[in-house]
Amino acid sequence: MTDRLQGKEALPAQGTPREVFATFLKLGLTSFGGPIAHLGYFRDELVTRRKWLSDSAYADLVALCQFLPGPASSQTGFALGMMRAGWLGALAAFTAFTLPSALVLLVFAMTAASIAGPVGIGALHGLKIVAVAIVAQAVWGMARTLCPDRERASIAVAAVAILAFVPGVFGMAGAILLGATAGLALGRGTGAPVGGHVPMPVTRRAAMVALVAFLGILIVLPLVAGGSQALAVFDRFYRSGALVFGGGHVVLPLLQAEVVQPGWVTPDAFLAGYGAAQAVPGPLFTFAAYLGAVLGPAPNGIAGAALALLAVFLPGFLILIGVLPFWDRFRSMASAQSLMQGANAAVVGILGAALYAPVFTSAIGDLRDFTLALICFVLLTAWKASPWLVVMVSALGGAALKSLA
Repeated sequence: MTDRLQGKEALPAQGTPREVFATFLKLGLTSFGGPIAHLGYFRDELVTRRKWLSDSAYADLVALCQFLPGPASSQTGFALGMMRAGWLGALAAFTAFTLPSALVLLVFAMTAASIAGPVGIGALHGLKIVAVAIVAQAVWGMARTLCPDRERASIAVAAVAILAFVPGVFGMAGAILLGATAGLALGRGTGAPVGGHVPMPVTRRAAMVALVAFLGILIVLPLVAGGSQALAVFDRFYRSGALVFGGGHVVLPLLQAEVVQPGWVTPDAFLAGYGAAQAVPGPLFTFAAYLGAVLGPAPNGIAGAALALLAVFLPGFLILIGVLPFWDRFRSMASAQSLMQGANAAVVGILGAALYAPVFTSAIGDLRDFTLALICFVLLTAWKASPWLVVMVSALGGAALKSLA
């Protein structure tokens, strides 16, 4: 989080939580296209137009949030809100950026079960089919970026092999751990030069408390969650948020393992919600609000949505707070970059495995379904169409196929 103006720290102009909320509400209503696109919207609005911070400071902040587990765009927004208006600013940024898409997905969750007739059922099936194209695009793009050589490509394939024999969240965690170990052994990282930083109101003591809380909840909650369904829900969504490396789409296999495999959410409802999540602005993690609302056992509905949403975002914010005071020193270590390169390569394999099951196996029933998925994939990759537009095309296509049948 450097600002290299004459090598000195540049204190950002202070704003108010109300200003931060209004700014991020605008971004929450208009930021379509996934986390990378969100970061572009943030730069245009906050660096270019409002001049809250310099380009170099913004680049360093983005580098930190992409390095850590969790939703990178939401973490960046949280840190920008904190930089602008302190802790209340961070809360305002998160709330305003998250609320629009969470509310839309909550409404969809509450009404999807009542959709009937061939057109409605076909449209829901189209939402499942578009998930195939969107996850395939994510795998393709992440593989090109995160697996550019044969060593990291091999790590990705090894991750798929691990999940073939050890499915579920434990297989995923093991694949990430082995990938990080392999990356450390390869030693490809170079470290980053250390400069100044944008001041944040996070002391080292507060950072250590956040790190202890991050690890404590991750370790202790599974041991005590058996006595309460609410704690069990919080535990599963928290663990999913804590293990997300490499982008928002990676939360798909983690959440699938946590809510579909135990039977809390049906595969059809899961994929329909994931497809719908592509059509709304804001962070993809708000998919958790949909899942919390449609859970089979209580808490579900509004209470389940709020619980799932809090749990899936919390670990990313805790680890961000915990790392902020130490980031300059940590990012200068080449071994840290090597470790993350291996972990990210494993994440590509995890998402690739999810592309096959449950995404492809649950959504594609015949050649017509596969054709619609290919159309959506080409629209996304060759025509560069917006994801929300492709979602609409797939929903209409699914309705048309069901009507013809």
